[in-house]
Amino acid sequence: MGAMTDFADRARDAAALAGREKAAYTGGEERPLGSFVAIMGAYVATVATLSGVARWRGVRLPERLSWSDLALATVATHKVARLLSKDPVTSPLRAPFTRFAGTSGEAELAEEVRGSGPRKAIGELVTCPFCLGQWVTTAFVFGLVTAPRATRLAATVFAMHAGADLLQFAYAKAQSMAD
Repeated sequence: MGAMTDFADRARDAAALAGREKAAYTGGEERPLGSFVAIMGAYVATVATLSGVARWRGVRLPERLSWSDLALATVATHKVARLLSKDPVTSPLRAPFTRFAGTSGEAELAEEVRGSGPRKAIGELVTCPFCLGQWVTTAFVFGLVTAPRATRLAATVFAMHAGADLLQFAYAKAQSMAD
């Protein structure tokens, strides 16, 4: 019984310390730190699961990825993260966690995160291309290791889309300078 009491006391002390640290960090603002911990845990669990599946399938890790694969996946990650976090067509995926607030650029939406706890934490994740980039990059890396041909094809689509976006901006700039 003593070990259980000692464990319960330590758990209570840890919870109290976490509560004090959260209060000191947030300064009274609503910050879903516990939900962020859960999202980080989900990421770690996803990576562990993908790693386990790859190992079970006998996939051997490459010594390194090629520079061309790194460049392709980098550009594709940028485009996919922006599509998921800002594109009007993907707004139904973000709608449970956000509120439409207008536009923020060419073919991009401005959305405000809503709710609290997990809803707010997920809203912050799905509206942030920088935050989503980690998840997207992980998918591309696992794809390059387990199904490189299909992953390169998919990444090429998004990299070409990003390149076409740059050309659209360049064309619009040239057109405005001509007027």
